[in-house]
Amino acid sequence: MVQHWQEILPIDRYIVSANGLLHDYDRKILTFLYQPLIGSTCFSLYMTLWAELEENRLWGESSTHHLLMNLLGMNLKQIYEARLKLEGIGLLKTYVNVEDGERSFIYELFPPLTPEQFFLDGMLNIYLYRKIGKNHFARLKRFFTDQQIPTEKEFTEITKAFQDVFSSETPGSLHYLQDVSADLAPEENERFVGRHEAKEIQIDTQSFDFNLLAAGLNETLVPQKALTPKVKEVISNLAFLYGIDPIQMKNIVLSAVNESSEIDIEELRKGARDWYQFVNYDQLPNLVERTQPLIHQVQVSEPKTKEEKLIRYLETTSPLQFLKDVSGGAEPSKSDIQIIEDVMFKQKLLPGVINVLLHFVMLRNEMKLTKGYVEKIASHWARLQIKTVKDAMEMAKKEYRTYLSWAENKKSGGKGTKQKPTRTELLPDWFDEPQANQQKKQEKPASPDLEAKKREIEEMLKAFDD
Repeated sequence: MVQHWQEILPIDRYIVSANGLLHDYDRKILTFLYQPLIGSTCFSLYMTLWAELEENRLWGESSTHHLLMNLLGMNLKQIYEARLKLEGIGLLKTYVNVEDGERSFIYELFPPLTPEQFFLDGMLNIYLYRKIGKNHFARLKRFFTDQQIPTEKEFTEITKAFQDVFSSETPGSLHYLQDVSADLAPEENERFVGRHEAKEIQIDTQSFDFNLLAAGLNETLVPQKALTPKVKEVISNLAFLYGIDPIQMKNIVLSAVNESSEIDIEELRKGARDWYQFVNYDQLPNLVERTQPLIHQVQVSEPKTKEEKLIRYLETTSPLQFLKDVSGGAEPSKSDIQIIEDVMFKQKLLPGVINVLLHFVMLRNEMKLTKGYVEKIASHWARLQIKTVKDAMEMAKKEYRTYLSWAENKKSGGKGTKQKPTRTELLPDWFDEPQANQQKKQEKPASPDLEAKKREIEEMLKAFDD
């Protein structure tokens, strides 16, 4: 099990560096454009690290993480998780050095995207739009834009060119520059203080099956040369952003081909967005961690038992993919997806914990997700701050009878009853509890359909044993 204290300790030293000069205007960009996506904890960490840099300098002084904990009023786990998010969104790079058993870090701060880069990014702008809504998004866009220079009809440019103002010496004098050329470059292991353009978020193109996409495209309609490196980068980002597979992407690409047999990137983005909104009732995607964060994964070694393999599967699978797996590959219904989104964003449950919740509820509720029942258990787990798959399993075992009574009360319209509930539903294989096993002997046989569904899920899980 990898814990944060295995990656970082309060006595570990760090020093802050900057990839380029950070300007005061960057604070507004970070506050209004990045903070809604990464949260106040990440924002505070970035601003505190930035404050350690002197004006117009690229390096700070060495400090310990214990000092950082005191400055931020956060524990080491919160700082570590915030650091990972800053790394993921492109605002921070981390370097580590281990010498004589002592560990030290370099935290290299990267400037945020410019407002133009952000609003035209194609990913971050979509996530921000979904996060803050249309009206606030429009307000921010007005805040970060201003009027252009008046048109040529109103004003005429009279700026002089370089060659109109300056002249150059004869070519023979250039030998002076050649003699001192070694003195013009910075010294070894040094760099000029300046500003580098921030890089946009880019999903690895290897994550998308371009061979399958190319196989579905007709060469006469979309020539292979149309899939330029830039187009592939955009397709990879759109596939991640909207969850589009190569088969679905084929039609979107075809709709973006112009009269020159080239793929129009703006039309490609518009087509992907329109497709997603059509499928998801005019909604836009949220920025979420699709699978259980590494820091909360407990099955990091090679799993051996069936339960360990199941834990590993639940930790490395997104809730959406889990629903597809238990449904034999069928797409989840819109109502089921809405239930998952509500649990993830309102109750703040992690993906792996949601998978355990789905597994438990579906097997004991005739393979159905009931919104009220799911939300009630999710609310309970959120209050208990359940973070790992293992803890979620243990809590389901411990509170099984309570959860069963909730379901029975719902079926009876919430009316009180002294009658002991009788269990007729299935339970997950990991639900191995003596009390539950004793009840299995007294329960009524499950219906043939439920037994068949259980066998399907067991066969699905066996695939992970191989």
